Amino acid sequence: VAGLGNYGLWGTRHSVGMEVLDRLARQLAVAEGWRVDKRCCADVALGTAHGLELVLLKPRRFMNLNGLSVASAAEIYNLGPEDIYLVHDDLDKALGKVAIKLGGSARGHNGVQSCISALHSNEITRLRIGIGRP
Repeated sequence: VAGLGNYGLWGTRHSVGMEVLDRLARQLAVAEGWRVDKRCCADVALGTAHGLELVLLKPRRFMNLNGLSVASAAEIYNLGPEDIYLVHDDLDKALGKVAIKLGGSARGHNGVQSCISALHSNEITRLRIGIGRP
């Protein structure tokens, strides 16, 4: 599960994916387990939910390069695009609205496009978090 955003720019609308990952880590009781993994240039925490092993990932790059971290982590943890869930902001959804999307285009989202390019696949499940337009 990768939370897309601009690392270090906490509290901004475009980093909502990372905020969701922080919340998920707390709910899974692994929030103290975040560690820097230089191999994929990301913060990583490992957890379990409903019998599934999860890799939580917050890329330490700007949004348009998040895919490099996601693809490196996929290689390290032997994951295919179908195993990856992206959590990211969506300008076209009202604030707080959530939708799940499987595959398709990036719809203009640079972080998603970076992941599609780096993984050479658009078969990635996406949790789109509405941030609305200003």
